[in-house]
Amino acid sequence: MHCQIFRNSIEPAFCVTFELDITNFLKKTKEKKLSFTISLIYAVSKCANTIEEFRYRFVDEKIVLFNRIDTAFTYLNKETELFKVVNVEMKDTLEEYVIEATKVDSNQKEYFTGPLGNDIFQFSPLPWISYTHISHTNSGKRDNATPLFDWGKYSEKDGKIMLPFSIQAHHSFVDGIHIGKLADLLQNYLNEY
Repeated sequence: MHCQIFRNSIEPAFCVTFELDITNFLKKTKEKKLSFTISLIYAVSKCANTIEEFRYRFVDEKIVLFNRIDTAFTYLNKETELFKVVNVEMKDTLEEYVIEATKVDSNQKEYFTGPLGNDIFQFSPLPWISYTHISHTNSGKRDNATPLFDWGKYSEKDGKIMLPFSIQAHHSFVDGIHIGKLADLLQNYLNEY
């Protein structure tokens, strides 16, 4: 019943922004000389994959639960200042994922390699500014249930490095409690990495 109510809404997606403490995670990725952006994409995907509601999609008007969700993220070409969309399969470890994502990114010359599948999480970092709210382009496809994750520029607050982080999700599958579960899982992962 909940799924159908939200599926028929004019705007079935909702977006929540909150802060993450990345103090430990940023320090560790720098020590290991890993891309912070790609490392955070992995961390978010790993945590979101453990919550069933983030793996539901509409496929040919039917509800489908995927076993695993991979990633698609925007990455800036510094010369042209245009982004490309990079698709990378999830890996067992953060380090393996960073190696694979770096390789895929460096080998991909096209900005877009085709339409995105349903079995991805989308990422669109905005590291140039800190924000308290973000909105997204609406394709008009009400059955687009792919979660979109964003973050802005981090800053120091009270001795901690804080990052504005946003989740846009389809309300047919994801509710506030699931956003809360992901926020807790992700913060724990970032603290313990």
